[in-house]
Amino acid sequence: MTNRNAPPSPSRASSQSLVVLISGTGSIMEAIERASRDASYGARIVGVIADRASATGLEIARSAGIPTAVVSLKDFPDRATWDDAVARTIASFSPDLVVCAGFMKILGGASLAQFGGRIVNTHPALLPAYPGAHGVRDALEGGAKVTGCTVIVVDAGVDTGPIVAQAVLDVWDNDTEESLHARIKDIERDLVVTTVGRMAREGWTVQGRTVRVGHTEEGS
Repeated sequence: MTNRNAPPSPSRASSQSLVVLISGTGSIMEAIERASRDASYGARIVGVIADRASATGLEIARSAGIPTAVVSLKDFPDRATWDDAVARTIASFSPDLVVCAGFMKILGGASLAQFGGRIVNTHPALLPAYPGAHGVRDALEGGAKVTGCTVIVVDAGVDTGPIVAQAVLDVWDNDTEESLHARIKDIERDLVVTTVGRMAREGWTVQGRTVRVGHTEEGS
C-alpha cells in the first residue's frame, strides 16, 4: 500500500508541493497554477519539467515565477539514461506529487522507483477502455456513445495504473476526432485540477487497483 497523508491545514505554508511534467502548451499546468493562487487549494507547483525546449508551457511557468527544466530524450544515449535524468530532476524539487499533464513520454523504472504511487497522469478516454496514444480516435471508431477522461496513478504499463477519478461526456453523432478531443480537454482540465487539489488536501491511499482520496491507512 502507498499512503500519502494530507497536510494539517490547507494553508500556503502547509501546501503540498507539485512537479508538473509537460510536452506542449501546458494548459493543464496553467489551470493548476491558477487554482493554486487560492491558499485553500492546498498545493503549489514548485517545478515544471518538459521533454523538449520548444514546449510553450515553459514560458507560462516562467512568467508565473515557477522554476523550469528541460530533459530531452535526444540528449541522452538511451531511454534508461534519460529516465534516470528525469528522476533526478524531479527529485531536485522534492515534490509530494508529480503530475503528468500532456507529457508525451512514458516514465520508466528510475522514476517509478523513486516516486511510485505519487505520479498521476491523465488520459482522454474512460480507462480501461481505449488506452494508448489514440484514445479519442479509438473511442470514435469503436462506436462509443460516451467517453471522457481519466486520472490514474502511473504504473509500469501504458495507461494501466489504478484509477483515481473520471469524467464523462456524450459522443455526438457529428463528432470528429478534433471536435471530440476539444470537448474532452475542457472537462479534463477541471478534472485534473479538482483531483490534484483533493489529493493534496486530503491525502490518498493506493491498494491494488483501488485509489481512495481522503482515506489514510489508519482511517480506512
